[in-house]
Amino acid sequence: MSVNTRFGAGRGRAIVTAAAAAIVASTLSWAAPAAADGSPARSEHWGVITRNTIGSPVAELRNGPFGSFGVTGASARPPYGRGSLGIKVADNSTSLSPPSEKVDFGNEVDFFGDRVRNLEEVGFHVFQTDENIDYGGEENMPNIRFEIDPNLSSHPSDNYSTLVWVPDAAPVTGRWSPFIDATSTGYWFLTGNETTCTQAAECTLDEVKASLNDGGEDATILTAAVGKGRDYMWIGAVDGLRINDRVYDFEEGGVRTRRAN
Repeated sequence: MSVNTRFGAGRGRAIVTAAAAAIVASTLSWAAPAAADGSPARSEHWGVITRNTIGSPVAELRNGPFGSFGVTGASARPPYGRGSLGIKVADNSTSLSPPSEKVDFGNEVDFFGDRVRNLEEVGFHVFQTDENIDYGGEENMPNIRFEIDPNLSSHPSDNYSTLVWVPDAAPVTGRWSPFIDATSTGYWFLTGNETTCTQAAECTLDEVKASLNDGGEDATILTAAVGKGRDYMWIGAVDGLRINDRVYDFEEGGVRTRRAN
């Protein structure tokens, strides 16, 4: 075997080894990107919560949307990076009652055990369309949902409720909205009728937290999610989900964590 041949083989192995190392490094770096302060990022545990899915909806990390056509400037692209969470649900596609679909894209790991009373900053950016308004009205919007253990002394055996934020109408359509603050707009309610903050009796976030403070242990979070359903058809996108001091940047390749400004 010639020297050139031996050198070529060795060089080929070196290239393959280097490429493999780069792939591993890239994978590890993406799986746990550092936050701005250097602390571990919460990014690897996001996905469709399968037990909360009804029908065949879509909650997909994607590029864009960019636009709509003719829209330029900052509102023509996702507020963080190049991607977002695309959501599609239908209003009449199952044999159930109601026949509409439901989907939650969330995290069942990283928020588990956090106190509900410590929720101080919540919200997101949304890509709303005029078509969605035609389907269900101006407040046809996705939600933020926290599955919680209420820990109410008045209902000691009830260990489950969902804390839901219902946004007001999006401030713009056909483009990305500014940040929509869930602590000052829209309303909150709890499923299960454990407190006075029901879907029929709209509450602020502070009022919900107060309703959970009945002398029992602190209410704790089980999961956090962005979701839609079961009501009207909706096709749009969400990005920049904020929960306290973290912003969750939805990208086609995964969920990146940023420290909120």
